[in-house]
Amino acid sequence: MSRLGLVAASPAASGGLPAQREAACPSPRHEWASSHPLFPEGLSMLSQPVKRLNIIGNADLLAEPMLAVVGARKATPYGQSCAERFARRAALAGVVVVSGGAIGCDQAAHRAALSAHGKTVVVLGCGADVVYPSRAKPLFDEVLATGGALVSEAPWGSPPTRWGFKNRNRIIAGLGWATLIVEAGLPSGTFSTADATLEQGKDVFVVPGSIDSRESRGSNRLLVQGAIPIVDYESFDDALIATYGKQMRPLAAVALTSVEPELDAQSGTSPLVEACRACPVRAEELAGALGIDLLQVIRMLSSLEIEGRVTRLRDGRYAARAQ
Repeated sequence: MSRLGLVAASPAASGGLPAQREAACPSPRHEWASSHPLFPEGLSMLSQPVKRLNIIGNADLLAEPMLAVVGARKATPYGQSCAERFARRAALAGVVVVSGGAIGCDQAAHRAALSAHGKTVVVLGCGADVVYPSRAKPLFDEVLATGGALVSEAPWGSPPTRWGFKNRNRIIAGLGWATLIVEAGLPSGTFSTADATLEQGKDVFVVPGSIDSRESRGSNRLLVQGAIPIVDYESFDDALIATYGKQMRPLAAVALTSVEPELDAQSGTSPLVEACRACPVRAEELAGALGIDLLQVIRMLSSLEIEGRVTRLRDGRYAARAQ
């Protein structure tokens, strides 16, 4: 047992989902019932209201203006880049970024907020004192060390469960004053976050993607259904101003960078093809985003080009061929 009393989730109890026992850092614990004066109003407005929250870290953040940023777990470099650039911009404007801590777009959003010296809240589908996924421990450490918070409605020590993640999504939507979806396939758990957002009369912002990218089919479908399109910084700034107004700091310019995506070794698709499908990209950009040696990327792209799966454009970028 650590100073925070973090507990291990056994694989059997969590349906085979491993979690980590190690403490993040010595941060305070809070237990809030829905009657607490700072309990977020949005969580009580849901069709399945949240009755209590367990919090590690800076609980006062839950009263601050927040933006929910969510997207695909098996994200493309495009999706992660969008999560990063818009979460960073929100953080620079003084908006707290809230997401689910999952591999992919969620972690990209948390890290971007931290890189902008902003605050971020991680909503977990397990106990707030259980580190899941286990590889997220360094991220959770930094979230707490910089004044952020880990939040869950599950009892302390609860292992991760599959139903817990859907319940988590409605909390993310309830905390955010609006929800930004940067990438979502079909089907996608992200839709439950969008539904919970709309249920409260809040806005859903969506970044469009390539019609050839399977990870953008859900995003594009939400746009057809009336979500607010985020196509550049100007449209994002307009959306922030409309939602947060005087609650914001003046917006500042932010550099656009990529983050390393998680590669799924079990996937039957090539990460290079999926990256090129999301948007045309150069070999050196792929190498940096995917963490692969440049010469290896060039050899792989050459093979994919021979197979007819990608094509090299006149400007040197590579794009996936339509299937």
